[in-house]
Amino acid sequence: MPNNVGRDAQGNGNPEGKREARESAGGKPDLAHWQRRLDVLRAKHRVPGAALAVVVDGAVHELASGVLHRGTGVTATTDSVFQMGSIAKIYTATLVMQLAEAGRLDLDAPVVNVLPEFSVADPEAAAVITPRLLLSHTSGLTCDFTHDSGRGDDCLARYVEAAKGVALDCPPGSAISYSSVGYNVLGRIVEVVTGKVWDEALRDLLLAPLGLTRTMTLPEEALRFRAAMGHLGEPGQDPEPAPSWDLMPRSAGPYGRVIASAGDLARLALMHLEGGVGQDGTRVLSRESVELMQRRVVDTPDKWTVSSDGWGLGWTLYDWNGVQGYGHDGASIGQYGYLRVVPSAGVAIALLTNGGGARELYATLYRELLAELAGVTVPEPFAPPAEPPAVDFAPLVGTYRREGVVITVTERDGAGHVLYEFVDGMKDFSEPLRIDLLPVTETVFAGTGVGAAFSEDYMPVVFATLDDGTPCVYIGMRCGPKVA
Repeated sequence: MPNNVGRDAQGNGNPEGKREARESAGGKPDLAHWQRRLDVLRAKHRVPGAALAVVVDGAVHELASGVLHRGTGVTATTDSVFQMGSIAKIYTATLVMQLAEAGRLDLDAPVVNVLPEFSVADPEAAAVITPRLLLSHTSGLTCDFTHDSGRGDDCLARYVEAAKGVALDCPPGSAISYSSVGYNVLGRIVEVVTGKVWDEALRDLLLAPLGLTRTMTLPEEALRFRAAMGHLGEPGQDPEPAPSWDLMPRSAGPYGRVIASAGDLARLALMHLEGGVGQDGTRVLSRESVELMQRRVVDTPDKWTVSSDGWGLGWTLYDWNGVQGYGHDGASIGQYGYLRVVPSAGVAIALLTNGGGARELYATLYRELLAELAGVTVPEPFAPPAEPPAVDFAPLVGTYRREGVVITVTERDGAGHVLYEFVDGMKDFSEPLRIDLLPVTETVFAGTGVGAAFSEDYMPVVFATLDDGTPCVYIGMRCGPKVA
């Protein structure tokens, strides 16, 4: 099959489109300029260290700025490695697609066909959940079930066993609800199908063929490299090194722990840009599978938490005023990563950071980079309008619940408020969050009072309905159906 590198997410070949977009947007990247911008914005937003990699016309350009650890002063370099949090889901999704195209896995067969032991609190729901639903976050499985199943090679098997009693956020196929549990189930599927632990399958099937020598999954592997330390602190102040380098158990790997340099992340994105072929010509995925991953499966009611317009099989999807793109965000303790790909322009941008105002750095830098390199105009940051609309809160008032979280919506003096409480297995995760709702539309609100945890200034709170008509609320891309 011809390798039409300009083909977009819908498979529309346009190899000249990238060149034309580049010419209209100012040509190849001026690395000296972008180094200055990275340095200035990193310092302005008090981000200790950052690494940036940009793919243009098949070439990977790498920059770095700042320090990896404010306590030691070790400088950030282009070969430094960072924790990437949920960006790990893209690696797991790519593995699953490799198995599917090889005929070793049916994306539409029930998970129980591969994992007979798989179950959740609702056995009928467990019987209809498929890998395709897991990949697109439409399985109904929750996100925040954290279970330390040890450091052994059986950690994923034990995690799936422990998750048997976990309640669903919503019925399978009824809505999108961001799910880390689902990606751990996918990781376990990879193990059963390949006969290898997830870490080994990732290395043998993806990392080694692509030559990604600065990508790993275990903390002890990161010790071989210049590894970033996460930093925490109050907004507007210099953050301090986090109390721990990593809080996640080994079982978090498929959904949340791949460690890499920005350049290696960009090379993974380049493989997807090039239709499944690595820089040296090695094919690791068919063009059909690459395009399938980018194809829209579900629209996203919350279009602001991760700037996503919809979801494919693994990828978050973006619509920048008519220009289509894909990517993923990720976070661990004090480390934050952002990946954006514009297939029509042949551009990918990977930014890895270690604390401070990382989201503000990302927002400004990507706005500039995407405009110059890909002709993309990024929408303005999420915020309430100067003149908010009048809203009838009565239909929204009530109690909403998902696994580990109770969300209570109230109205006082014409204003909406949310009490976000962690319960059951999550009860010690955090103190309750008290959120004031500023109307953006009749169903979309800018939440205040919890800092910039989800957006640059405001936390999106989005009310929607499931396919069966049940009202629900989205906070942090998690779906909470109304229960009272």
